[in-house]
Amino acid sequence: MPDNIIVDTASRIFADLCEPATINAAEEGTWPAALWTALEESGLPLTWVPDTLGGAGAEMTDGFAVMRAAGRAAAPLPLVETLIAGWLLAQANIEAPAGPMTIAPVYADGNLRLESGELRGRSRSVPFARNTRHIAVLTTQGGKPVVALVATDGLAINQATSLAGEPRDTVSFDGATAIASGPADALTLAGIVQLGAAARAQQMAGALEHILDQSVQWSLDRVQFGRPIAKFQAVQHNLAALAGEVAAAGAAADAAGEAIAQHGVGHDITSAEVAIAKVRVGEAASTGAAIAHQVHGAMGFTYEHSLHHATRRLWAWREEFGNESHWSLQLGRMVAARGADELWPMLTQGS
Repeated sequence: MPDNIIVDTASRIFADLCEPATINAAEEGTWPAALWTALEESGLPLTWVPDTLGGAGAEMTDGFAVMRAAGRAAAPLPLVETLIAGWLLAQANIEAPAGPMTIAPVYADGNLRLESGELRGRSRSVPFARNTRHIAVLTTQGGKPVVALVATDGLAINQATSLAGEPRDTVSFDGATAIASGPADALTLAGIVQLGAAARAQQMAGALEHILDQSVQWSLDRVQFGRPIAKFQAVQHNLAALAGEVAAAGAAADAAGEAIAQHGVGHDITSAEVAIAKVRVGEAASTGAAIAHQVHGAMGFTYEHSLHHATRRLWAWREEFGNESHWSLQLGRMVAARGADELWPMLTQGS
């Protein structure tokens, strides 16, 4: 179970410093300095880094709980990416630096190489690259996996944005020198993608919780024909359906996080749970966003209304670290490889 103090701290910081105006300003290019400073002073960005390497030394489930809170708040900065970067560096016994970080590559077909002390290759759709000080890179040297810490300053960055308005940049590492590097024999790109998918599932589960709360409150406040729209049976039915999707998404995301905490990335149980989570949470995101906008009506589609902060992120995060089709295919391959007799044991192995 996650540490309630950690979750409460994150939630309080987001409530105080992550207002709709802050999110809109970030989308327009203004770095949310006060929000990041508060998060960093609390130690939350390095939740997964052992205290011997300068971090908080908390459990994996604590980090996932922080990610859920970040998704609920639509936090417009690389808190989740810094968490993953810190974990990645720790696998190679590299001390985490201060400041925001991100990771590369973010696709299983990434091909970054470390040759004669310099990196080669480029990585696409790197989250928040332009806003970070360092990038934790999973590369190869002599065909073996190596983790490298690279300073962002001086890298060639081609800026792009996601549907949510968040930076998703292409980064060229050609000629970059690693500040530090270390072997990471147990790591694979597929494992990093798996961890990223579990992180996005948590963020999406948090965003779904937010749009449920927002939709319920809107239905109580909005009056039509002399009474709140929450009194209408059709609206009640929609809100009940949304609540069901939110509950299912949260359960699936938590199962994936718990599998990683217990078994690590790459384990068969973890692979199945993450695939299930990314598919189920993605489906909930599609259905949930549609219901939330139906409840809000035309108002919910305007940029001035904050509902779009969550729903645009839901649509964007569905595609990152593999969409439902990608993970459905992975799950199908796992089932086919095991055979019919192993289907039920596979479905119940994590229970």
